[in-house]
Amino acid sequence: MKSPYLVRFVLSMLVLFALVSTAFAGGWATITLNDFPDYAVAGNPLNLTFTIRQHGQTPLAGLQPRVRATTANGRVAAAVVKAGITRGEYTAALNLSEPGEWTIVIDRGFNTSAMTLPSLKVIAAGTPTPTSFSPVTRGLRLFTAKGCVGCHRHLEVNPEHKTDTKFDLTGRRFQQDYLKKFLADPSIKPAEMPNLNLKQDEIEALAAFINKAVVKQQPR
Repeated sequence: MKSPYLVRFVLSMLVLFALVSTAFAGGWATITLNDFPDYAVAGNPLNLTFTIRQHGQTPLAGLQPRVRATTANGRVAAAVVKAGITRGEYTAALNLSEPGEWTIVIDRGFNTSAMTLPSLKVIAAGTPTPTSFSPVTRGLRLFTAKGCVGCHRHLEVNPEHKTDTKFDLTGRRFQQDYLKKFLADPSIKPAEMPNLNLKQDEIEALAAFINKAVVKQQPR
């Protein structure tokens, strides 16, 4: 028969192991969309491809993320999410059936966290193409869509986010050429940031947004 001391010791180790395992398995995750369009066409499938990374670094396979979109008048669209080609990559096709402003939410399927994308304008087929966003506005939208919000805070995007001061980009200004090179290849620093394989126009837009002057509201 095992002694009470031995039993208590084994139980204590099991509890400790469970706590450590939970800590390493938990944490937070970021979502990076391959592409986030300026607009979509009603009735045409909107194909989204995104990568989920634990702590912004390690691609997470085997998750069951969910994607849905809603409008202010209560219209809802949901997508079937499938595993993509590379580890941690997922694909989804949304059918946004009517014109208007749609809000897309991606549930990571990891620690019950979700990401809400900036509103997406959906136009009727055959209507004129909307005016393109300015680089700064597009950069603001990409700050969420590319997962920057997972690690960084910016007053104009996620003021509620709690993070270390060095990750707060509000009002920060960087040498423009260096910032573009860093966004293209973060390893030049080096930094705790993966290479997101940003396209040149995405780099230009993010750099324009990050380096813009933040207008502070005057107290009334």
